Amino acid sequence: MNVSVIVTVKNEGKNNGLALRGLLDSLIDQTQPPDEVVVVDGGSTDNTLDIIAEYRKWLPLKVIAAPGSNISQGRNVAVGAAKGPLIAATDAGVILSPVWVEEISRPLREEASNVVSGWFEADPYTDFEVVMGATVLPDLDDIDPETFLPSSRSVAFRKETWAAAGGYPEWLDYSEDLVFDLNLKPHTPPFIFAPYAVAYFRPRASLTAFFRQYYFYARGDGKANLWPRRHLIRYLTYLVALPLIGRLIWRAKWYGWLFLAVGVGLYCRRPAERLWPQTHRWRPPSRVRAFALIPIIRLIGDVAKMIGYPIGLWWRWQNRPPQ
Repeated sequence: MNVSVIVTVKNEGKNNGLALRGLLDSLIDQTQPPDEVVVVDGGSTDNTLDIIAEYRKWLPLKVIAAPGSNISQGRNVAVGAAKGPLIAATDAGVILSPVWVEEISRPLREEASNVVSGWFEADPYTDFEVVMGATVLPDLDDIDPETFLPSSRSVAFRKETWAAAGGYPEWLDYSEDLVFDLNLKPHTPPFIFAPYAVAYFRPRASLTAFFRQYYFYARGDGKANLWPRRHLIRYLTYLVALPLIGRLIWRAKWYGWLFLAVGVGLYCRRPAERLWPQTHRWRPPSRVRAFALIPIIRLIGDVAKMIGYPIGLWWRWQNRPPQ
């Protein structure tokens, strides 16, 4: 069966297209080459299309212009234009493991399922990005393969299943892949997890970029009405529990600081466990700074979510999108 890899791009020419070239080079190096690579451009104004054109001699490219489209619309255009019955979706800016196409399409070719969840891992360039990846990204041990919802930087599905699910939700700009996953569930046997189909991607390089990322993620959650319990717990923690601890610090300093230290330790424990083996060769001052960054990153991510989520809910109330 033909396997079509789909990807959306827009203005990926920064640094001579370094991130885009990483993806295209990794597609060239696949143990099972894709039968076609469908690229939908959302209206690039830089040299993105020129960079893609350089790879026509090595990859079976199909490039489609869809100016003004969001990522969901672009993916739907790509799937609709794909000639193959099997679709493997990824993102510009990732580097795929050499067995990615082979591993993510195998369960589909063997008709074991209609959807395959690939995996993703951090590809850090700096010490800060090492800490960022360990703080915000799970390890394989952290997930349940039976309930894991794949990111569309590493997922495969049958074209007919995509159609049955209504495609990617074009009314949603962020968290669209999670809504798509949930819409796929009624139309397929359980998703199959392919841990060797790895997409490597670079974590955010600054706290500002990270704040923007998590703000938009949370806004997407609000628009799609995703994870309301998780967001409620976060508000209760910061708006109820922390003020109570602050009052305890004011009245009985020792107990209050102990409660706060234990709470922060528990909240940062798993990221610290992930970071520990990654920094075992670092010099002590750098390692201390790395671990001190974990609560800062978590705090900034939580603040971004608490700002973005109600904005998304307000948009949902005004626009009444599908459930």
